[in-house]
Amino acid sequence: MRENRQFYINGEWVDPVSPNSFDVINPATEEVCGHISMGSEADVDKAVAAAKAAFQTFSRTSTQERIELLESCIAVYKKYYLDIADAIREEMGAPHTLATTAQAYTGQGHLEEALRVLRAFEFEEDLGEHRIFKEPIGVCGLITPWNWPINQISCKVAPALAVGCTMVLKPSEVAPLSAYLFAQVMHEAGVPAGVFNMVNGDGPVVGTALSKHPDVSMMSFTGSTRAGSLVAQNAAPTVKRVTQELGGKSPNIILDDADLETAVAGGVRHMYTNTGQSCNAPSRMLVPAAKLAEAEAIAAKVTESVVIGDPTAETTTMGPVVSEVQFNKIQGLIEQGIKEGAKVVIGGLGRPEGLDKGYFIRPTIFSQANNEMTVAREEIFGPVLTMIPYDTEEEAIRIANDTPYGLAGYVQSGDLDHAREVASRIRAGNVHINGASGGFNVPFGGFKQSGNGREWGSHGFTDFLEIKAVEGFGK
Repeated sequence: MRENRQFYINGEWVDPVSPNSFDVINPATEEVCGHISMGSEADVDKAVAAAKAAFQTFSRTSTQERIELLESCIAVYKKYYLDIADAIREEMGAPHTLATTAQAYTGQGHLEEALRVLRAFEFEEDLGEHRIFKEPIGVCGLITPWNWPINQISCKVAPALAVGCTMVLKPSEVAPLSAYLFAQVMHEAGVPAGVFNMVNGDGPVVGTALSKHPDVSMMSFTGSTRAGSLVAQNAAPTVKRVTQELGGKSPNIILDDADLETAVAGGVRHMYTNTGQSCNAPSRMLVPAAKLAEAEAIAAKVTESVVIGDPTAETTTMGPVVSEVQFNKIQGLIEQGIKEGAKVVIGGLGRPEGLDKGYFIRPTIFSQANNEMTVAREEIFGPVLTMIPYDTEEEAIRIANDTPYGLAGYVQSGDLDHAREVASRIRAGNVHINGASGGFNVPFGGFKQSGNGREWGSHGFTDFLEIKAVEGFGK
């Protein structure tokens, strides 16, 4: 049982202003695995005040000082690496291999990338006799989700630290255990008091208090489009900067010249990664109508090979979804897909055979769907793939872009030039050709209702900086 009832404010672990205990549930067992406290507006006020005071000095630190700080953070993170992986497995059900090789690794990767960028980053440039300065924006409110908990914490905290901002983090209350370890990393690494602060709580209370706070200069939010819209509305009266990484319903176009076996199998495996709980998951597979039956058979075969069960077992390839709320939502959407007439190729309602406890979902393939069906429009956020047939390439591109989202897109082709041409017509922030994925240096973010701003790499520095022009500087 993990007892994490304190908040990290001004370099210390402190009790909440008002006790408000909250159970953390292990989604594989449905049992309580820890306790946290839910914060209040008063806790946010304390954390913001600490960050505001610390900004006066931390914003004036040298690049070299922040390089050394990031180096220290990386060293301490490595010390806690396996503990963080274990916490992620316990709090949100990531299988052992995924938690260890991907989930926990992203935290280290973003810190290392921020260090690499910082070593070469130019905070000043001259335009004739004028000098342009890139300065830290101020106190940043960071709100992160439960699906890739450390990834989203680190890809916000790392650039904020690198450029000299101070911050208040509100991790997801559903999966908060790894965030406590991350806060311990910051503490042991020597991050100055008040630079990094963490307050647990929910969106309506702590998230709203952060978003509205007049001393917060920027909000960086990752989560649902609905919640992101509320953050922006709450931030509007104080005219603070808001960056958002939101939902997705990403198309995966299998072009007629693609190797069907490779393209379909790869798309299905990608969809099932992290139990489908990724905002950029390729959840709509667009297949040439003449090849749909063959594609269905390939998808079913891949699905049958998925090993669902105990996240602690090294042989498990798919764990549970994160919570009872998500389980019920996904079951409802699967039922809706059946009612609307989509063909169930494999999977369907209920838990997988042999699992009567835990929030486990049967990996499900819908086919013979159209883009107006609920399972083709709504972000399901579970291991559910919708296959949509198309007759012409123009139709495929039209269907791909017919969505309010624009986070990611995927194109599969045997001809790279052909794939490039189609990719250029997809309205999304990240388009992947033939299964390629970007590194920590590639900007991540979306078009349309998938958000604004970019995270990761050098592009991830931009939103944490203000631009100041000092005219006549060189006279």
